[in-house]
Amino acid sequence: MPNSSSQSATESMSDQELPSESASRRIFLLSPANIAGTRGGRLMCDSAESELSSRLRGQGAPLGEVFSFISALYFRGKLAYAKRFANAPPAVDGVFVITACGGLITPETMVTRERLREISTNSIDLMNQRYRRLFDRDSRALSELVGSDCQIVLLGSVATPKYAEPLLRIFGERLFFPAEFVGRGDMSRGGLMLRCVKSGVQLTYLSLATAELHGPKPPRLVPLRAKLRLSIPKLAS
Repeated sequence: MPNSSSQSATESMSDQELPSESASRRIFLLSPANIAGTRGGRLMCDSAESELSSRLRGQGAPLGEVFSFISALYFRGKLAYAKRFANAPPAVDGVFVITACGGLITPETMVTRERLREISTNSIDLMNQRYRRLFDRDSRALSELVGSDCQIVLLGSVATPKYAEPLLRIFGERLFFPAEFVGRGDMSRGGLMLRCVKSGVQLTYLSLATAELHGPKPPRLVPLRAKLRLSIPKLAS
C-alpha cells in the first residue's frame, strides 16, 4: 500500500474519543457512490458527451473524481476531508474507498467505464460473498500493515452493519467514526466536512465498538454565504 500505488489494498499492500488536536496515526475508509443513481446513469450512458464520460470510455479517470461527480457534495466532502487529515504510517496510503466488489481501492486509481461497472454493480450486503471476500481480504491486509497504533476512521454509514460489522471484526477498538455524523443526513455531512477542510479543524472521533449510534438531529448548518453576511458588521448610517 505505498503512497505511489493506485491499486487495491492487497495489491498495494485508544481512546474512545479522539479530539481534533490528536496527532494519532489515522487512515480513512470512504463509503462508495452509487453509480445506479441519476448522475451515475448520465455518466455511464453510451451517448454521454461530457469530458469525464469521454475519459471513462478511453484511458480512464481517478475513482475519487468519478465518485465525487456521481455523489456530488457527500463524497466530495468525504474525499477532501480524508485527504486533508489522513496521517498514515510510512509507505501506506491514507485514504481508501470501499467498493461493492473490488475491495479497498485508493481514490487515485484510474478506472475505465468497464472497470467501474466491475467494481460497482453488485450489492453491498453482508450476504454477498464476493463483496465480503474482497472487502475482508483487503481489510485484513491493511490491518497487518498499519499495526495496533493506527486508527481506522469510517466515513460512511455506521447505523447499518454492511460496513461496520466486517470492519469491527478485523479492526476492533481501532475502528472510529465522526461523532458529528450522528443524526445528520448525507448532504449535511458533506457540507460539514468541507467546512472542516477550510477551517483546518477535525471532527471528534468515537470508537465504533462502544459508541452510541443514535441521537437527536443536530441543527442545520448555516449556509456559507449567510454565515459570511452575519460576520460583516453593519456600518452606521
